[in-house]
Amino acid sequence: MAVAHLEIEQKFDVDEAFVLPDLSGVPGVTEVREPVEHHLDAAYYDTADLRLARARVTLRRRTGGTDAGWHVKLPAVAGARRELHSPAGRAARTPPKAVLEPVLGIVRQTPAAQVALLRTRRVVTELVDADGRVLAEVADDHVTGTAAPATPGEAAVVTTWREVEVELVDGDDAVLVAVAEALLDAGARPADSPSKLSRVLADRLSALAPEPSVEAAPRRKKGKGKKRAPAAAAGDVVRATLRSQVQALSDADLMVRTGQADGVHQVRVACRRLRSTLAAFRPVLDRTQTDPVREELAVVGAALSPTRDAEVALAHLRELVAEQPVELVLGPVAARLQQAAIKDEQAGDVQARKVLGGAAYLRLRDDLDALVAEPPLTEAAGRPADEVLREVVARTGRRLVQAVDLARDSASDEALHDVRKAAKRLRYTAEAAVPVLGRPVADLVTALKGVQEVLGERQDTFVTRPLCAQLGLQAFAAGENAWTWGRLHALEQARSERAEREFWERWPALRPALKAAK
Repeated sequence: MAVAHLEIEQKFDVDEAFVLPDLSGVPGVTEVREPVEHHLDAAYYDTADLRLARARVTLRRRTGGTDAGWHVKLPAVAGARRELHSPAGRAARTPPKAVLEPVLGIVRQTPAAQVALLRTRRVVTELVDADGRVLAEVADDHVTGTAAPATPGEAAVVTTWREVEVELVDGDDAVLVAVAEALLDAGARPADSPSKLSRVLADRLSALAPEPSVEAAPRRKKGKGKKRAPAAAAGDVVRATLRSQVQALSDADLMVRTGQADGVHQVRVACRRLRSTLAAFRPVLDRTQTDPVREELAVVGAALSPTRDAEVALAHLRELVAEQPVELVLGPVAARLQQAAIKDEQAGDVQARKVLGGAAYLRLRDDLDALVAEPPLTEAAGRPADEVLREVVARTGRRLVQAVDLARDSASDEALHDVRKAAKRLRYTAEAAVPVLGRPVADLVTALKGVQEVLGERQDTFVTRPLCAQLGLQAFAAGENAWTWGRLHALEQARSERAEREFWERWPALRPALKAAK
């Protein structure tokens, strides 16, 4: 089983003549230990099109040093990278299945083979405080990196360099800043490359880099002597939106596979956003090619829906019980909810991994990559983005108004749920249009968020109320007092009715935002 480690470090480029400065004056450091030398060999693995490297993920098998084995480094978040360590084992030609599992959503069914070999002579100096704690490690690395040939007949490319890494151990950010300042004063420079591998594979990564995202040029006021900047085409904006949303799905997939909180929710959100974009921008995208992808996205969202819905419902009910007066909580209500949450979490994790590991989902990811690489654009894709986006936002807004009108005259609980779905589609469409259409659409997004929250509260009770009834019956069958479960059900019914009233109170204020965004 992989062991997770949080890595917080800074890298610096240095010349061969660089001399590590005296670091004993760093605040909090009382001892600079004698340097220890290690010889490290690290084989890096990736697909032929470098999917992992392009996703800011590295997969390597290291020998030598204190942490030999398989390492999977995930993208940095707020300056820190999660690193998963697994034993080296016997496999060396290809990564074991268990090592690949966290990045399966990136490599999918494409083989991963060795793409580079790095040999490093590392000299590690530990900085220690008065209690004997290691605050940070300073690694002086002399590196020889060999990039494997991309195609048969090509020559391997060898690169050599020297760099210094500072990694926090038990120290805080102040230690990292102080050491960094000392190194910069001594002649070090912030590293040009984010990782050793990206330096070795720089040429291949550059050739595979996507085109830069295109946004509309800023609108300028008409005036004498001023030329209007050319407007972006609608197809360029849609392509950039799809690329961003597919990346969001990839990031959320990684969250689920590495056990991070809220991962399932983020996968569902990413799927919904993509479905909304593909539907809203049908004038720009050939729906005969995008509608099948929308169906694939819907299948994934539906498969993950029970997991997420139950998670939200149980968390809310546990909070609700904790808020109740003690005398109104009869029997082991909190304990029963806790047991249900644990059981649901375990089952949900199994279900989520099953869905994301299935052939259908992996095909969907391939289809999405193909869609981003070559979107099926229509003739309308060449029109100015601002014109097309206004039309798309207006049309999606009309769908919302129609759904509200139907809900006003309907007694069906589903009618307001349809309003919620229409509001989501409009919000996601408007968010894509904000960089082009500006403040009025941004204001619409803000107003829609409030409506979504209110209708989301109402919709949540369609899960919590049956859950209260189910758990209450189980409690009764076990000989427990089920009165509190009835009370919780009534509180959730009241929450539903309150949310519905609030929506109808908010709706008139949303109409001006819809009009202004046209």
